[in-house]
Amino acid sequence: MRDMMALVEPLIPSLRRYARSLLRDQSAADDLVQDCLERVISRWHQRRTDGNARTWVFTILHNLAINRLKQTARRGGHVTVEDTDEAAFATAPAQEHRLHHQAVVEALSWLPEDQRSVLLLVSVEELSYAEAASVLDIPIGTVMSRLSRARHRLAQMLEDGPVRQATAGTILRRVK
Repeated sequence: MRDMMALVEPLIPSLRRYARSLLRDQSAADDLVQDCLERVISRWHQRRTDGNARTWVFTILHNLAINRLKQTARRGGHVTVEDTDEAAFATAPAQEHRLHHQAVVEALSWLPEDQRSVLLLVSVEELSYAEAASVLDIPIGTVMSRLSRARHRLAQMLEDGPVRQATAGTILRRVK
């Protein structure tokens, strides 16, 4: 035990200096040196007696520092609750967004196929009117009128909600 103390104690200032240069945080460096010294004490019997104790201790410190840096990179830096802005803890609720998304998907299913396909090609797939007309093999004017009717009907179904939406498919319309 005395042999260990005589070899390790003079290394503490150098260990602290090296730890500070690795971590760039005095408090974290002091914790690292303490962890290193605990490991040195608990594993003193495992070191090679013919090896250099200084090299062995610095290797332990270095490996602990690398592990800590990797852990910090994975987890992110430690910030105390008191030092954090309250806005960092707040998250926007996602329920309404999901409900709106479900409503849009359901309303899309109620649209006639010709309106739904034009709406999806232009609005979701971001095809131009000419490209959508080419895909559907219809005139550009038909694409524009179907798109207009689809947007209007979709907006109306979303505004009316699920009660009137169930009957939306049975409404007859006059064909010109």
